Amino acid sequence: GEGALENQAEEIAQNLGLPLVTEPGSELTLLIDKEGVTLMGYGLSFRGDFENMLRRVTNGRIQHEMIARLVKTKDENPSAIDATAGMGEDSILLAACGYKVTMFEQNPVIAELLKDAMRRAKEHPLLGPLMERMTLIQGNSIEIMPSMESENDIIFLDPMFPARQKSGLINKKLQLIQKLEQPCFQEQELLEAAIMAKPKKIIIKRPLKGA
Repeated sequence: GEGALENQAEEIAQNLGLPLVTEPGSELTLLIDKEGVTLMGYGLSFRGDFENMLRRVTNGRIQHEMIARLVKTKDENPSAIDATAGMGEDSILLAACGYKVTMFEQNPVIAELLKDAMRRAKEHPLLGPLMERMTLIQGNSIEIMPSMESENDIIFLDPMFPARQKSGLINKKLQLIQKLEQPCFQEQELLEAAIMAKPKKIIIKRPLKGA
């Protein structure tokens, strides 16, 4: 796209094993231009942006988040794993609570979108310090967590659940991301891997009316 860094586009294409082209594909396309990395397809587009989290992590608002009440600690340098990072919304909340967060994202395309969102957020005066506490690992947390040697205070699990059938209730981010990554069908394996990592606490995010 316009203003794209060609070497960045080539690197992403090589990392993902995808062709580098100048026209959109027939289904999903990653557009790389001066704005960053955008997922496009089916008449929709999505680009990660942590600025939409600003109102939740600044001016003392973080203390009103449910996750803040769950992870409150007196430790000076707490650490956490977000085993199902997605686009990092929960990770930045953990970082705003003072945690050093290791994020896992299995899908390589979603990981590229998250990496690009983090790159842009690092340049923001309020978001930059939070990004310094967040580290992204592209890989399967179920395979990696049990062998992690470092002690973590918290492991946060947010399996992506099947969306409700009324498409009007599903935002464009979920519509596109669910084309890439299906809802989690390894919930038990995910929990067992988290237990094997021996954190002080495991937090599992569930739908409001979920089991």
